[in-house]
Amino acid sequence: MRIAQVAPLAESVPPKLYGGTERIVSWLTEELVEQGHDVTLFASGDSQTSAELVRAVPRGLRLGGVRDHTASLLVMLEEVRRQASSFDVIHFHVDLLQFPAFRHSSAHCLTTLHGRLDLPDFHPVYRAFPEMPLVSISRNQRLPLPEANWLANIQHGLPQGPAPSDVHKRDYLAFLGRIAPEKRPDRAIEIAKRAGIPLKIAAKVDPADQDYFDHVIRPQLDHPLIEFIGEIGDHEKRDFLGNAIALLFPIDWPEPFGLVMIEAMREGTPTIAWRRGSVPEVMDEGVTGFIVESIEDAVVAVRMALDLDRRQVRQRFEERFTATRMASNYVAEYEGLLERSAMIVPQWREADAPPPPLDLLVAAKNVSGDGLNVSPFHRPI
Repeated sequence: MRIAQVAPLAESVPPKLYGGTERIVSWLTEELVEQGHDVTLFASGDSQTSAELVRAVPRGLRLGGVRDHTASLLVMLEEVRRQASSFDVIHFHVDLLQFPAFRHSSAHCLTTLHGRLDLPDFHPVYRAFPEMPLVSISRNQRLPLPEANWLANIQHGLPQGPAPSDVHKRDYLAFLGRIAPEKRPDRAIEIAKRAGIPLKIAAKVDPADQDYFDHVIRPQLDHPLIEFIGEIGDHEKRDFLGNAIALLFPIDWPEPFGLVMIEAMREGTPTIAWRRGSVPEVMDEGVTGFIVESIEDAVVAVRMALDLDRRQVRQRFEERFTATRMASNYVAEYEGLLERSAMIVPQWREADAPPPPLDLLVAAKNVSGDGLNVSPFHRPI
């Protein structure tokens, strides 16, 4: 198949440092190419891929200092529309700005929603464009919008990589991701202190969360058990997770997936997580970790995590969360789209997708607020 992957522009594909969605797009793209598909990736110019790369901007916008990504995304989407007749399927990972321009060619499009859907400000868009096929990344993510045009639920996957090393130290707890109120790094710090086990925090601080970091988290870092490392990339992540006793995932929001849980699973590292969002769908209780409801439960779970068989943690990852499985699931949906569209029209034509009226683009901009990739709807996973 001729497949277009349309990535966000916040980060390169794959990202240099933090970036969950762009990382998923990279893993999916590379696996599709490996499986023999003709893939074109629309992304930032500093992306690295074995697919054909269409450079929408010179570099990822976040590290380039660009806060409002809307203008760059609209320009990229116009280029996707211009080339649309070259593809059998167009797979969007940019939430909702494409809806007005591609509603008339929706039979050849699908959109994976990577962000939270519990914010009602965005619901009118999904009601206005009910023909746009959507893919969720967890069943929990769908709950606020059960009536949306859900095509499939496809969980994330990542490259299998080598088996975890037997020489890992496993002498600390890990927190990996973003310093933000909903991620609750303060809970992770409290767990480590009560358990008497060192905690290493590898996380970025977004400008929107700087005040929370300065006033809530930074004052707690002056403790002998707590080490703040900062933002790390993929080349450091495997050892960081593999050397940990457990990953702490003490979230306080409806996490749509929680990629870090399966990254830890790949290294044979169990997760201790709060029962929020997708956590019960991703974790296998007592096998890949423990689901808790309180600090006290989490401290007990830390001790129990020491007794888990890390080979079984890795095995469950191989059974459920590889990039190969993820790509195969998407290919099945691509094929289903093509079969259904063949019964409606003989083939896609650019004339089927006239440019959207200006008022629709303005409406999309208004919905996206301060820029789609920095709005609360599309906060990084």
